[in-house]
Amino acid sequence: MSLEKILSIAGKPGLYKMIAQTRGGFIAESLLDGKKMSVGIHHNVSILSEIAIYTLTEEKPLREVFNLIKDKESGSETSVSHKESKDKLEEYFFEILSDYDEDRVYASDIKKIIQWYNLLQKNDLLDFEAEVVTADEEE
Repeated sequence: MSLEKILSIAGKPGLYKMIAQTRGGFIAESLLDGKKMSVGIHHNVSILSEIAIYTLTEEKPLREVFNLIKDKESGSETSVSHKESKDKLEEYFFEILSDYDEDRVYASDIKKIIQWYNLLQKNDLLDFEAEVVTADEEE
């Protein structure tokens, strides 16, 4: 599944999958418990495909960061928990993305990325290869 259908909703735990459009927003299904909810325009929603991580030279799309984690972990869950100490999280993230901008990428961001990756992995939603091919063809 494309990251364009995966959402983070401010104030709500976990990630959500957009399943239908409505007049005033859309219906989203939680990847944590499968519950559906109506999301209106008053919710602060982030689409994962639009999120990027700052590096020293560019902004790296979240999809690419997830693929780096997937390669490092051979498709399994991360070897560190999102509940680890700030130092452990930063050390792990440095192994994945050695040129990330330490001044603009906070431990809370790394925690979220690891938590999101594990949630996507658990729901078997980490196959972004088709998305990568179509993005390359457009250029």
